Amino acid sequence: MFQLGKTLVSESILEKEFVCNLAACKGICCVDGDAGAPLDKEETSILEAIYPKVKPFMVSEGIEAVEAQGTWVISKDDELETPLVEGKACAYVTYDDKGVVKCAIEEAYNAGEVDWKKPVSCHLYPVRIRDYTEFSAVNYHSWEICDDACTLGEQLGVPVYKFVKEALIRKFGNDWYTELEKVASDLTKK
Repeated sequence: MFQLGKTLVSESILEKEFVCNLAACKGICCVDGDAGAPLDKEETSILEAIYPKVKPFMVSEGIEAVEAQGTWVISKDDELETPLVEGKACAYVTYDDKGVVKCAIEEAYNAGEVDWKKPVSCHLYPVRIRDYTEFSAVNYHSWEICDDACTLGEQLGVPVYKFVKEALIRKFGNDWYTELEKVASDLTKK
C-alpha cells in the first residue's frame, strides 16, 4: 500500500488488469449478491430527486422494490445502499434486448434525462473505497464472477486504475489521479 493525500491505496489497482466483459458475464454483478450498491450520504438525496426520471427505465420488480423500501436503504450493518429485489438484484437494474443487465440510472443518464451517471461505488468497481476517520482505503475487489473481466483486461493490457480512471477522478479529483499515474509510472520503471 502507498499513501496519496488522505488515501491509502493498494498496489493491486496498479498491478491487476481488468476490463468489464458484459458479453461474457451479462452484468451479473448487479444481480448476484447480498447487498445493494454502497452509497455516499449525498447520493441518497440525488436518488430521491432523480427517481421520477429513472423510473421509466426500470423493470416493474425494481419499481415495486423502491416504492416499498424507498430509493435507498440502511443495511443491517448501518450502511447506505440501493434497495434490492427479493434480496438479490439491485432495484435499479434493467435489461437490454439480449438479456444483459444494465443500470437504469445510467440508461436515464445516457438518454439525457438525468445528469448523474450512477452511484460512485458502481462506477468504481472493481475498486472499493472504505472511509475511515483520517483516511480512505482504496482497494481492488476480486470476485470470481469477474474472471472474464480479468482475462479481457490481461489481453488488452489495461490495469484496473486505468479502467476506472473516470470514476477515480470523480471520487478524488484530477490532481489525485495525476499523482496515482506518477506512482504507477515509477512502479513500472522498477
